[in-house]
Amino acid sequence: MKYSFFIIMFAIFLTMFGYVIGRGWQALPSQGYWRQAYAGLSILLFVSFFIALFLGQRMSISLASAVSFAGDTYFLIMIYLLLSFLVADMVRAINSFIHFAPGGMMSFRFWWLMASFGIIALALVAGNYKFNHPEIVSFNLETNKPKQNKVLKIVAVSDLHVGFSIKKKQLQHYVDLINVQHPDIVLIAGDFFDRDVESVEKQKMQDELRHIRAPKGIYAINGNHEFYSGNLKAVDNFYHNAGVHLLTDDVALIDSAFYLIGRDDRTNTHRKPLKYLTEGLDPALPTILLDHQPHHLEEAEQNGIDLQISGHTHEGQFSPGNLIVKREFEQAHGYLRKGKTQYYISSGLGIWGPQYRIGTQSELVVINLKY
Repeated sequence: MKYSFFIIMFAIFLTMFGYVIGRGWQALPSQGYWRQAYAGLSILLFVSFFIALFLGQRMSISLASAVSFAGDTYFLIMIYLLLSFLVADMVRAINSFIHFAPGGMMSFRFWWLMASFGIIALALVAGNYKFNHPEIVSFNLETNKPKQNKVLKIVAVSDLHVGFSIKKKQLQHYVDLINVQHPDIVLIAGDFFDRDVESVEKQKMQDELRHIRAPKGIYAINGNHEFYSGNLKAVDNFYHNAGVHLLTDDVALIDSAFYLIGRDDRTNTHRKPLKYLTEGLDPALPTILLDHQPHHLEEAEQNGIDLQISGHTHEGQFSPGNLIVKREFEQAHGYLRKGKTQYYISSGLGIWGPQYRIGTQSELVVINLKY
């Protein structure tokens, strides 16, 4: 099944690539080496995307990081060039009927391509800046449970995707951002890892997590990428060595004051039902649920959850992906309330693939929960 999926996706990528190569070749002058340079560089970067994807774990961290950054960047450029060429083809099609630019289409295609390169370059610079400067999203919430006159300061992060793309230095920056908030508790809502555990252990990233200061502890759940790593035991061991409590379909009663429920990712088709996890809990105490993928949000409401924190969507990561995820999820990003249950879907602190936030944001979430 997974091989057929890969073959289909590769065929789609190859078709996109062929279209971008072909249209770019046609738009560039035949004199000189413009076309050859464009095609050669495009092929090199396209191949580097797959080299990093399948062989990155066998390279040194620095080489894998460089190849991955180049390939991921080209993947994004290819998408934007594809959209640009589609618009140009629409203009050409209209011109074939109206003839508003007889004989001028060759010049139009060249300058359209040059303008596209310029706009894409500006978008990449701005997008990389946004990725490297996460926003601090802070707000106050209150539960409907009997009051204990307490306030819990939660720092929630998701989708860090650390590995050979987001390396130890970036994680150090994230840890500093977390500690500046002086949290009571830190919650990692899945996809801490990107592709494998080995590249994370090589960089001793567990040492960085130990620097997080949170008196009520650091808790994490698995996301779909932890399953992609192919070694959930190694994930468990890493968190243990980092001083992080991994909740896998488990419930923690913290300070006899509130419950923290960690669901396994829905990639595990045999994960326990939320109803099973909430059975027998004291209904007077607040419940916080970590569930990586924000599907079926009504489950939390039906089971009396006070606050659900999720990630996974990345808010589409870059436009127009944000428009796509809005159609896929009831809530793709931000705050939502359903009955007495409150939700926050994070766009993620890190990123998968291209290190650019275009039309979206990287964020660290700070919740002051009064209960």
